[in-house]
Amino acid sequence: MTLVIAFIGKNGAVMTGDLREITFEGENLEREKLEKELYTGAIVTDDELTKKAREFGVGITVTDCKSKIMERDGILIGEVSSIEGGVTKKRRLYASAGNYAIFELRDSEITLTSHAKGSNLIVLGNDFTKQVANKCFIDNWTKKSTFQDAVKILMLCMETAARKTASVSKQFFLIQTTSNVDVLKIVEKDQNN
Repeated sequence: MTLVIAFIGKNGAVMTGDLREITFEGENLEREKLEKELYTGAIVTDDELTKKAREFGVGITVTDCKSKIMERDGILIGEVSSIEGGVTKKRRLYASAGNYAIFELRDSEITLTSHAKGSNLIVLGNDFTKQVANKCFIDNWTKKSTFQDAVKILMLCMETAARKTASVSKQFFLIQTTSNVDVLKIVEKDQNN
């Protein structure tokens, strides 16, 4: 699981997502130890990640080419995934101006976990990256901040997270929309496909 951040405002929505994908191979116990260190922020650089993987005897493959965000019919869609006990778990965020919905997908089961209207900041990732992104946003957002400020702050949040953990790539994509389409209509389409 890596990092997707969205700001939903009344006149638009912006979403950013990193490109990192990490696969682990090896003993379950050693893999879990390495993942715990990585996802709690104890491993900061790619070099540290490589060194720790060797120490734990875990094979890792790190790529920075997995896009986690896209735009469809005026709605921004972001997805993060993780594997827990052999089961793939995905969290998918749908956002447009003034509304969003979050779904959890386990195997073929889709569950709505959150839906709201109005302005919001949504962060999908591990606990450490969520803390980093939320703190960065709070530290930089003021009552006078505009939608364009939100775009800049989201970029800063991604850059900050990438400096603090090897679980986030330094490169990221950013997309935005001014569409105020009801996200649940797109979700219904996805559920029926």
